Amino acid sequence: MTDTAMLRAFCDAVEQRNGRAFAELFTADGVYHDVFYGAFAGRENIAAMIDDWFYRTATDFRWDMHDPVTDGTTLYARYTFSYRSTLPEADGARAMFEGVAIMTLREGQIVSYREVANTAPAFVDLKFAPERITKIVAKQGAELKARPEMQRHLT
Repeated sequence: MTDTAMLRAFCDAVEQRNGRAFAELFTADGVYHDVFYGAFAGRENIAAMIDDWFYRTATDFRWDMHDPVTDGTTLYARYTFSYRSTLPEADGARAMFEGVAIMTLREGQIVSYREVANTAPAFVDLKFAPERITKIVAKQGAELKARPEMQRHLT
C-alpha cells in the first residue's frame, strides 16, 4: 500500500467508525498517542479507541491528510480534522482542528502515531469552560515535558 493510500484508509476508517480496519494499519505492538485521550497500545486497544472513545461524545467525523513527506521510516502529514460534538454544552457544534501527524513506520505499517495539534479553536467551538481548557492544556504540557527530547529544555 502506498503512503497516500494508507493515509486515506486511516482517515476513512475513522470516518466509518471501523476500528478494526484502523487498527490493522498498525503493527501488532503499535501505539496511537491521542492528543486528548493518551496512549492506546496494541490493535485491540487502538480499535476500541476509534469505536468507543472517539464516538462516545462525537459523530460525523471528517479527516483529511495533506502534503505527506516520508523517508521510509517516518511519515509526516499535515491534517484537517473535525467532528460534530454530542456534548450538551457544545449544542451540536462542529469542532475543527489542524495538526501534523507524525508516524513511525515498519514494513508498511504504523508502529507509532502521535500528533501536534492546534486544539484551541475547537475548545471555543465546544464552549469549554476556562477551567476545563486549563486542565487539558496542563495535561498536554506535562506529557510534553516527560518526553526524552524535551529534557534539555527543562534545565
